[in-house]
Amino acid sequence: MIRIALFSEDRKLQQLLSSALGKEFQIVLEPDEEGIHRLFSAGACDVVVLDLDTNHSLLQLRIACSERIVASNISPVVLADDGLRSAALELIRQGAHSYCRKPPSIVELKAMLRRAYESRSLKRKLEAVQQQLEAVSSCDRMIGSSPQIRQVYELVRRVANVNTSVLVTGESGTGKELTARAIHNLGNRSGQPFVAVCCGAIPETLIEAELFGHEKGAFTGTVGLRQGYLEQAGAGTLFLDEIGELSLSTQVKLLRVLQEREFSRLGSSRLIPLRARVVFATHQNLAEMVAQGTFRQDLYYRINVMRIDIPPLQEHPEDIPLIARHFLRHYSEMHEKDIEEIDPAAMGLLQAYSWPGNARELENVIQRAIIVSHDTVIHAEDLPQEIQEESVVNIEDYRPAGSFERQLRDYKIRLAAAAVRDNRGNKTLAARSLQISRAYLHRLIRLSEEGALSEREGHEMGTA
Repeated sequence: MIRIALFSEDRKLQQLLSSALGKEFQIVLEPDEEGIHRLFSAGACDVVVLDLDTNHSLLQLRIACSERIVASNISPVVLADDGLRSAALELIRQGAHSYCRKPPSIVELKAMLRRAYESRSLKRKLEAVQQQLEAVSSCDRMIGSSPQIRQVYELVRRVANVNTSVLVTGESGTGKELTARAIHNLGNRSGQPFVAVCCGAIPETLIEAELFGHEKGAFTGTVGLRQGYLEQAGAGTLFLDEIGELSLSTQVKLLRVLQEREFSRLGSSRLIPLRARVVFATHQNLAEMVAQGTFRQDLYYRINVMRIDIPPLQEHPEDIPLIARHFLRHYSEMHEKDIEEIDPAAMGLLQAYSWPGNARELENVIQRAIIVSHDTVIHAEDLPQEIQEESVVNIEDYRPAGSFERQLRDYKIRLAAAAVRDNRGNKTLAARSLQISRAYLHRLIRLSEEGALSEREGHEMGTA
């Protein structure tokens, strides 16, 4: 059923339209401009019909109201007799959907109402798509479609508008700050400041002054008042990276700030409310640090309300092509080079590499390859020597260690890497040379040195 809000004072017109249009349409009479806006904003109506046929003393006021309705991005169907045709056409010029003469042809009016409804529905769908695109773009340079990265996206979206502490964990170079920025950009604080602080880069003697700020003369060397990062963040987001680097004494003071939601500058007793949301990050195992006594347990529980673990790149190698091509486009434009693609052999080397530096290392590798390349395509020889050498596995130099299953697993990984290298990154040919399925070859490639194949998978390889 299409819900129609009739902007009119004519109850007879409402009764006539309700009877003539049939059960497909529901007519609600609303003589007030604010009422129309309220119905439309709340989604209580699908189409607005403007009736310009009123007594002459109120005509100019009525037309003015109609113009404001059109100007507010509502595209109504206008009903007007021949005497008001020019006013109706002016509303069409301003953005009204269509104009129907009075008395209306019911067939013609139905067609107009259906088209207006379809136009509104399409606009809503486009708005929803736009919001999704904005959400994706707000994730900055977070790229990937693997299940691990999709889970990160989902957690970011869920926590974006929740005013609670977030702990982002992951190895160096995995994108912890990008995740924090995505949380900020997707949430209701996106219009406020985002302040990023690397705790490990600030000397211990200065960290408190940097976080809390200081008054003039608070300690030797201060020449004036300075706002700390807690204050600079305002009602936005404060991102504290490498939180595990804080000393125990600073941890105590930070814990009090988080508990009381207020702080004071060094050299002052005036309390300043903490309005910012704080997102923490670390590459260290804070639980182990708590057990070792180097990180306070109460602070750990305070910041570990919502945790987002960023996987290392070697755990989702299927995202490497997406990430690599993103960097390729970015740095090709930056360095003004016409490089459009990475050839299969080079991409095979990139996917087989272990990436101890994660996405940050991949970014540097792609930028270097662009600089040294003399072609419009990145080739294997454009990649750093360590990436080329890691894939060149000499099976004869393999020295087994550990249990039988561990030795068998390591040997299979080396076989798979050597086959990919020998076939210049062509996994179909590599799988065929090993007489195994391509899917199984992918599973071997994705295994890290610390990974473990199940006993069933090892048996599959042994019987292939």
